[in-house]
Amino acid sequence: GFGIITALNYKTNDDFQNELDKMNKLTKQPWGVNFSVMPPNVIKQKDSWVRTEESYLDFVDIAVDAGVKVCTTSAYQTPKIGKKLHDAGCYWFHKCATMKHAISAENLGADAATIVGLEGTGFKNPNQNTTLVNVTMAKKLLKIPIIAAGGIGDARGFLAALAMGADAVCFGTAIMTTEESLASNLWKKRILNQDIFDENYYKKIYHLQLRDSPVHSMAAGHCDKIISMKKFIEEKIIKKAEDILRSWGYGSNEVNTTSL
Repeated sequence: GFGIITALNYKTNDDFQNELDKMNKLTKQPWGVNFSVMPPNVIKQKDSWVRTEESYLDFVDIAVDAGVKVCTTSAYQTPKIGKKLHDAGCYWFHKCATMKHAISAENLGADAATIVGLEGTGFKNPNQNTTLVNVTMAKKLLKIPIIAAGGIGDARGFLAALAMGADAVCFGTAIMTTEESLASNLWKKRILNQDIFDENYYKKIYHLQLRDSPVHSMAAGHCDKIISMKKFIEEKIIKKAEDILRSWGYGSNEVNTTSL
């Protein structure tokens, strides 16, 4: 697993620095930072809590100095952040909702693209497609690595994403019900009890009604109980994926998904 800290949660340089220092004390494993940049037309309608690309540049320096080697950006194009990361020898992944934006990110120099399918949560784009269409078309149209996101919450979804051409997957809702998640117990119960076939919930996800309302993704259907992050990754994803592959007749301990 590769954890990511969301920079948008921190208002000041000191707050952000303290969080990165805490992370470095907690683990020696790699981890990253996400910078969510709001489009200009959205910023005009919001309060000062939203951030522009320029407002993150100090945060980028702080992340680099803290030893972060991979940063992700999302919501709007971020060429200045991307260049700053590359100049520091870091990797830049961009998260987007449409193929048009993924191609644009690649053209701007992004090292990988996370593409969120319609099954996911967050603000919806009218031209957004499903995870299946996104990933299979991305494999055809992009040269950079692809990270699949949107509704993935179990081993079958993980394997399906790899089969469709993804190099990795991004879990959001699926890990919100882990013990380590900072989501409230009320929110975790809401995810665990969600009927993903409920008409009102369905409309919020697929009829572009999410807007800014906090709604979990279709991955909620795979959330059965609160478990540790370690158990989620090692047992719910990796072990079950290995069991599925063995049931299909795969005998090797290694499956190469990069050769096709």
